Amino acid sequence: MASSCKSLILLQLFSVVLFFSQTHLLVTAAKDSGQANTNFVKTKCKITTYPSLCLKTLLPYSSSVKTNSIKLCKEALNVATKGARDASTIVLNLKKQKGITRYEAAAIKDCIEDVNDAVYELKRAVDAMGHLGDKDKAFQLANAKTYASAAITDADSCTGGLTDQGKVNPKVMDAINRSMAVVIKLSSNALSLINHIYI
Repeated sequence: MASSCKSLILLQLFSVVLFFSQTHLLVTAAKDSGQANTNFVKTKCKITTYPSLCLKTLLPYSSSVKTNSIKLCKEALNVATKGARDASTIVLNLKKQKGITRYEAAAIKDCIEDVNDAVYELKRAVDAMGHLGDKDKAFQLANAKTYASAAITDADSCTGGLTDQGKVNPKVMDAINRSMAVVIKLSSNALSLINHIYI
């Protein structure tokens, strides 16, 4: 009877030790995986035009991206799309401010069209990246590059429409330039990542 009790106790102790050992291994594996995902994003961001911005905007997605370059590109494009939408809101709000001249209103209107075009192009780039598993994957990748590049051109066109500084309030120009700079930088980073996809 005593022997049976000892055996039962030993078996229970072994089970507890085994449980904690397995738990420790799982936690260690999860930490290693998380670190690998983080390192992947850090390494990829080094090839972008704006590495610091890349890290700031894409590290939060490391757990979902893991070590998948295509997923990282899609997240970069999604971040750029959100940036373009935010920029569109900022510019639209400028148009509603009191004291905006007729010239400024026209320039802002053109800018809104440009940045909305950028949003459209970035969404098309995301869609193209989602078709890299298709037979025409090289064509789709080329499309993604074209669309991301077009988004940069659109944002640049917005600021280009404000060249006559004498007719635009410096504060209005500064707000537009800063918002478009974000769109250009985010889109440039996405394009850099796409340019390093090899299929």
